[in-house]
Amino acid sequence: MAGITDADFLNKVIPYGFNVATLGGYSLDTPTIEASKKIIQRGRKEFDFPLDMIFNHIENEVGLIKKFHRNVKVSANVRSTNPQPIIEVGNIKKLDIVEINCHCRQNEILAIGCGQEMLKRDDLNKFISQIADNVSSEVSVKIRANVEGVDSLKIAKLVENAGADYLHVDAMKPGVFEADWQLLKEICNNVNIKVIGNNSVNSLENVKKMIDTGVNGFSIARSVISANLDFDITNF
Repeated sequence: MAGITDADFLNKVIPYGFNVATLGGYSLDTPTIEASKKIIQRGRKEFDFPLDMIFNHIENEVGLIKKFHRNVKVSANVRSTNPQPIIEVGNIKKLDIVEINCHCRQNEILAIGCGQEMLKRDDLNKFISQIADNVSSEVSVKIRANVEGVDSLKIAKLVENAGADYLHVDAMKPGVFEADWQLLKEICNNVNIKVIGNNSVNSLENVKKMIDTGVNGFSIARSVISANLDFDITNF
């Protein structure tokens, strides 16, 4: 979660059973950095680093996690209107996964065609494949499900065909306060890429529902931040 998930925070929560820790989300180019500033101005948390600092900052954050947790994969969730800055991050030493943010729904990010608006790009396949072909890290793409005008299953197949290693799905279902379990099952049954499920992982019952969809793993952010977990993650 932008403005919160830095190395200090992640080093505190990793011992509770996480095998991947995701930094970010970070804005990497002028349009996304300016959008982040606008988000901060209206009172939301957001990471705010200028272009001449952001890449060194991410590299340092990766190092701070690896210093204490060598066996944990470190991911960086990043936003950019063009692939090149993401490629630069994907070649940071010790970074295991670069995650392309096709997920954010803040209006300032959407206005520049980033976040979940990326799902509507005609060149999304090329955007992802250009990154996948030019980085030393693995590539993840985080998408928001059920975006109006977007076929989530079609996007899942596109992400796989573009050469990404992971598909990270926020299985949000508009008007419903629970993940779209059926959509996750459909995605898992129709792609061979590793699928990470996200949304509603806040109870033992929902963890079981998530696992039953066929995902390869699941991610948690809000429930950890709010200390609202009623189960022991080390059991999974």
